[in-house]
Amino acid sequence: MNIRQIELREISLRLVHFFETSFGRTIERRIMLVRVTDGDGAEGWGECTAGEGPFYSEEWVDSAWEVTRLFLAPMVLGHEVEGAAGVGELMRRARGNRMAKASVETACWDLEAKRAGVALWRHLGGVQGEIACGVSIGIQDSPEQLLEKIERELAAGYQRIKIKIKPGWDREVVETVRARFPDIRLMVDANSAYTLADAPLLRALDEFGLMMIEQPLAYDDREDHARLQRQIKTPVCLDESVRSAEDARKAIELGACRIINVKLGRVGGHAEAARVESVCRGAGVPVWCGGMLESGIGRAHNIAMATLGGFTLPGDVSASSRYWAEDIIDPEVTVTPRGTIVAPDAPGIGFRVKLDLVESLTVRSETLSAA
Repeated sequence: MNIRQIELREISLRLVHFFETSFGRTIERRIMLVRVTDGDGAEGWGECTAGEGPFYSEEWVDSAWEVTRLFLAPMVLGHEVEGAAGVGELMRRARGNRMAKASVETACWDLEAKRAGVALWRHLGGVQGEIACGVSIGIQDSPEQLLEKIERELAAGYQRIKIKIKPGWDREVVETVRARFPDIRLMVDANSAYTLADAPLLRALDEFGLMMIEQPLAYDDREDHARLQRQIKTPVCLDESVRSAEDARKAIELGACRIINVKLGRVGGHAEAARVESVCRGAGVPVWCGGMLESGIGRAHNIAMATLGGFTLPGDVSASSRYWAEDIIDPEVTVTPRGTIVAPDAPGIGFRVKLDLVESLTVRSETLSAA
């Protein structure tokens, strides 16, 4: 593989409904897309999952744009590599910036699968042609509004409900939800909003039969999560704390979690995501695919990743229409009445990028070429 051109585009997409976490409320997404082209004109698409500010992680859209333009693209352009699995190695000298790296690396995987004429999920070694889906519901303006949204998502067939929590929006809200829906698969996500001093409150959630509590403590912590897991019955799921297969191994050995959420951007792309999945599967720790309010390109890559054998729990990959009035791919991602997504069989990510729509949504672009 020899990438001759890397095109960066920032698009602006407005959510059909605000999405609120302990970090704040998102109404409109700024999304960086990456298109890579080789010497034969074959192309692949990737998406940067960084947010509008450095809140979920240190990265944000503008930092990803600059580090890709100034450092990552020159590391990749014009350099021979055996395949997409080796693209990450080309960028290794740049520390961190995993979301920016993933946007380039995943685009190269799409290109490689297209050249091979196979669906990306098969090219990655996926074994599940249909993946189970859950939904992530942000903090709402009232418990009543939350209950209404859960009712709609269950009616749409989703197999698992995740609700966001934060101090002041936690135990009573969970109790209200569980009273209304006593039998659903329910989990909560704290996005690092608590400390170990909140263990009594988190332990009180045990009575509600939750599937898991996701990342309750600091974003870079494993040790306190291990202490918390020993104090509560509900499985702890790590998200932000696991950025590599090595992080996953250490977290499991510490007893910091019983479940791990895998996000392509957080771990730096498909190659590392597969290594995380392998470590977890070997240790008997289930994984699932987390979401970052992706457009259809990022959503398509998530579908491909979630077909790997270790992804045994419903993920956050849901229908395009939950987020966007019109997605940038065709066909849009849809969910079956049984709460699943069927992995596409078309080559690469399996969806056509709507170039005209992308162009109309673009707020800036830059094309970088090999010397």
